[in-house]
Amino acid sequence: MGQRTAKVSRDTSETQVSVEVNVDGSGRYEIDTGNGMLDHLLAQLSRHGLIDLRIEAKGDVEVGWHHLVEDVGIVLGRALREAVGDARGIVRMAHAYVPLDEALALTVVDFSGRGYAVLDSHLSDGDLGGLTGDLVDHLLESLAREGGFNLHVRVLAGSNNHHKSEAIFKGLARALRAALTVDERLEGRVASTKGTIG
Repeated sequence: MGQRTAKVSRDTSETQVSVEVNVDGSGRYEIDTGNGMLDHLLAQLSRHGLIDLRIEAKGDVEVGWHHLVEDVGIVLGRALREAVGDARGIVRMAHAYVPLDEALALTVVDFSGRGYAVLDSHLSDGDLGGLTGDLVDHLLESLAREGGFNLHVRVLAGSNNHHKSEAIFKGLARALRAALTVDERLEGRVASTKGTIG
């Protein structure tokens, strides 16, 4: 199996976003969204998921971060979906518990072809570098919907928003890494009794 890669761009009157992803990478990243916290969270996906990422995003941030954050989630999700392709041979489902100081997050994914997110993040609006808790959740929702995977997040402990959100993204990275691993015992089959996740 060759490396699973994709390049996806999206230009609208609100944002311009381009993403390159290599699911079989080594955790290298170049990320520039104009928001340091957003860059930091996306870098966790790369480093801890061993996914190479290049993300460039610009937009109408003078009206707030909503458009840019949402569109980064959309484009990154589409790139992941394209890179994964028909999902032949992948483990498909995985989870990770990740602590960060007082915070503890459980993140669960299923590359089922059905994009859906259930988030119990308990994020409020402090210490998120200009983002809000709702926007972090919205990024995750957009990523799961466009990526075609089921995502469940539960923050089990924590008081600091930075710690909670970083634990979520590290957990997502580890869950993605495990779920997208190719299991040779599947012999190229899709891990579904339906024979497809499309």
